[in-house]
Amino acid sequence: MPDNNHSKTAELIIDDKKYQLDIIEGLEGDKAIDIRGLLRNTGYTVYDTGYKNSAACSSTITYLDGEKGILRYRGYAIEDLAERCLFIEVAYLLLHNKLPNREELESFRTLLEEFALIHEDMIHFFDHFPPNAPPMSILSVMVNSLHNYYPEMSADPLENIDKTATRLISKIRTIAAFSYKKSIGHPLIYPRNDLSYCGNFLNMMFNTPVRPYIVLPEVVAALNKLLILHADHEQNCSTSAVRLVGSAGGNLYSSISAGINALWGPLHGGANEAVIQMLEAIHKDNNDYKKYVAKAKDKNDPFRLSGFGHRIYRTYDPRGTIIKEACNGLLAVLNVKDPLLEIASNLEEIVLNDEYFVSRNLYPNIDFYSGIIYRALGIPTNMFTVMFALGRLPGWIAQWREMREDPETKIFRPRQIYIGSPKREFVPLRERK
Repeated sequence: MPDNNHSKTAELIIDDKKYQLDIIEGLEGDKAIDIRGLLRNTGYTVYDTGYKNSAACSSTITYLDGEKGILRYRGYAIEDLAERCLFIEVAYLLLHNKLPNREELESFRTLLEEFALIHEDMIHFFDHFPPNAPPMSILSVMVNSLHNYYPEMSADPLENIDKTATRLISKIRTIAAFSYKKSIGHPLIYPRNDLSYCGNFLNMMFNTPVRPYIVLPEVVAALNKLLILHADHEQNCSTSAVRLVGSAGGNLYSSISAGINALWGPLHGGANEAVIQMLEAIHKDNNDYKKYVAKAKDKNDPFRLSGFGHRIYRTYDPRGTIIKEACNGLLAVLNVKDPLLEIASNLEEIVLNDEYFVSRNLYPNIDFYSGIIYRALGIPTNMFTVMFALGRLPGWIAQWREMREDPETKIFRPRQIYIGSPKREFVPLRERK
């Protein structure tokens, strides 16, 4: 809980009447004006489109400082976690507020192996989606359906939360890989207990009966890092959707399904797809990236550079720096010559030395290079947001659990400012002109 010792207050004056509002301070210097009694005491609400200035909860999970470019999970710097941890270690950290020791990690790994399969009946669900069904749509439906096969959360949602969380983290990669296989008409590849979490996913995605897939450690390491960087990011759109549905008493599966649908939005999880589409357009236009920079600076042109800038960060996205290094390293190991990488590098150099973009805090974010890594791994563009969801899942679960365990949680119910018609007199049908 945030510190609220009433030592500091803010004064609000409405119609010459003064109101004292407590100031809440977080452990890292966050400050908020406590307006929970505002409507009751004054008759006023606050108007904040997009909730840009509103803190809807207190949390112990992720700390983010957009001015300084700091991101930490449970107090650990994202740079240390991405460099030195496995994704399943970070998942455990988010769920349990501690990094696992060897015994705890092995136990967690064993549960992931145990729960890797999905019910055979669910495999038939894939047959009823159209061939061109978006993978995110399939993922949302399948995750929501898991409650029908594992209903033990109905009585007490928190009683078996560790088991349920592990089951979901394991099964979602199987669902994701199966949805890809179905979309290209290939036979399903079942999970193997001798492979790591990321290695298993890659094998289910790309192994075939006629061409066995070799799981390279460098590829596993790159995917591992990508998933860690996506694992949580404070109260973003999809996380807020998870908390909102959960606040109504929604079970974990339905809440995560809501988060998947929110992430599916092109303004949220679809950004890395937009980056690839932009780079491909520049490549087709004779690599004339300067032309697109000029278009982005033209206030009369709707074009915007994808992958630059962030709603929160006012400097480098710390994840972007890590992912750029990973991208360069992976392409060198795989000996991949991706023309889009050269375009991206040139574009980044121009933007970082142009006062127009620097003054607007338009620095590269995580999406700018992550799509190029996914391309190098062989993952198609329509699966990019699914990959985002795989990484974000532990964070969603941790946020849902924290929300359910918080005694101050109430059902989310934002207010509004009504600007419609005033009261109208009803006119019977026969009298209406």
